[in-house]
Amino acid sequence: MKNATVIGLGQMGTTLAQLLLDAGYQVTVWNRTAAKAGVLLSKGALLAPTPLAAVQASDLLVVCVSDYAASQAILGAPEVGAALSGKLLIQLTTGSPSEARLGEAWAHEHGGTYIDGAIQAAPSQMGRADTPILLSGAQAAYRQHESLLRVFGGGLSYLGEDPGAAAAMDMATLSYIYGATIGFFHGARIAEAEGFPVDEFGRLVAGIGPTFADFLKGEGEVIHSGDFRVSESPLSISVEATARIARAARESGINDEFPRFAADLFRRAADAGYETEEVAAMIKLLRG
Repeated sequence: MKNATVIGLGQMGTTLAQLLLDAGYQVTVWNRTAAKAGVLLSKGALLAPTPLAAVQASDLLVVCVSDYAASQAILGAPEVGAALSGKLLIQLTTGSPSEARLGEAWAHEHGGTYIDGAIQAAPSQMGRADTPILLSGAQAAYRQHESLLRVFGGGLSYLGEDPGAAAAMDMATLSYIYGATIGFFHGARIAEAEGFPVDEFGRLVAGIGPTFADFLKGEGEVIHSGDFRVSESPLSISVEATARIARAARESGINDEFPRFAADLFRRAADAGYETEEVAAMIKLLRG
């Protein structure tokens, strides 16, 4: 029987352990609060009494805890580190690129192999064919254990040997998501101020999602090429549009912080001479 250890039984860690059980793995679990393992134990999981026992139980170790400091507190004892020799540590704890690189260095120092991952889904979305998971680190280990990783989700993106790549791209995509989310909430205030149903506004946004994603993909290609000649949308259009949104917010008496911020950025890009280039030329301003 295939074996794996899961360390950390929050909502995500518990889901990962359950998915492995469902896939036929013998799963050993450890958590600071052992009571959280109850449901998993009733389904066949084994409870390790200590972090050392958890590491010793399997050659595949999946860690999903609150942060890297918590992970190091669990694994950092000398005897636990020594037990890592010859094993694969799959770190699915959210952290920074530098923390991931330090994690790999620590694993290598103790004779282990390391893969870092960033799960871009909620626990209820795990195990689907399209569940997105970013991964980086030891390529040979990734290829060897890809079947286990696909138990967690089919939308795997392997980003290379640099262990910090997954964390970096997790932050990059979250930057996009949070920017879009704040914009959505400002749009909801526009809808409210105009007496338009916000649920209908949400449906409109969902409808333009695929088209807008394709547009952004093209803008990424523009930035990568370094050719900022207008191909889709000149930056000047966004200068005018963001200024108009900020002005309308003030006139409506709703919070204007977000459009004011966006309008200022686009105005500065125009003042820097990028107004007649593709909107992706904004990256030049952000490069400083």
